[in-house]
Amino acid sequence: MIGTGPILAALKDQSRLTLLIWGGLAVEVLAALITARWLAAYVAASTLLLSMLPLFFASRLNIRLPRSIVAVAVVFVFASIFMGEAFGFYERLWWWDIALHGLSAVGFGIAGFLLVFILFEGDRYAAPPWAIGLLATSFGVMIGVLWEIFEFVMDRTFGMNMQKTGLMDTMGDLIVDVIGAGFGGTMGALYLRGRALGPFAALLDAFVALNRRLFRRIGRKG
Repeated sequence: MIGTGPILAALKDQSRLTLLIWGGLAVEVLAALITARWLAAYVAASTLLLSMLPLFFASRLNIRLPRSIVAVAVVFVFASIFMGEAFGFYERLWWWDIALHGLSAVGFGIAGFLLVFILFEGDRYAAPPWAIGLLATSFGVMIGVLWEIFEFVMDRTFGMNMQKTGLMDTMGDLIVDVIGAGFGGTMGALYLRGRALGPFAALLDAFVALNRRLFRRIGRKG
């Protein structure tokens, strides 16, 4: 069982943006409890805990996450749950849901690339870059499909309205998922060729540097 020491250290060693969002959410939880705004307290507390989950999972898997990845995850959870639900951004801004779906799809596409890259232990020549990019894209699309199935089950079982307009909402989300995952997978393929866009290359380099033991063959020449 992993102790709390490494997790607490990881929570403290984050970017200012991440700490600012966590601090703001903690203040909102306390303020909502004091003023008996129970729903607001629940939403803020849920957002705070969910935004910390990546660090807990990483600790369990003995993986280190770069600050940039944690910051993106925290901003996404904050935007989707706290701003989307508590402040009604899904209703106020028609593009809010689309933007978040696209961002999450890109993230899952990159996560798929890292998963495949880890399986190959960092060997850039184990498979053609396009094949690894395709696998990464498929992973991202799969997550998007599973989410749409989850929405369908929740709507049918509990009478919720997660699918909103039904078929149009589902197909729109899937199209955005394919585009976003394709972009993430493409960035992974370009990374293998040394052509990834600056921010994506820096993010992937940071992950590899922090988890060098998982990429023992990264220096291998074809």
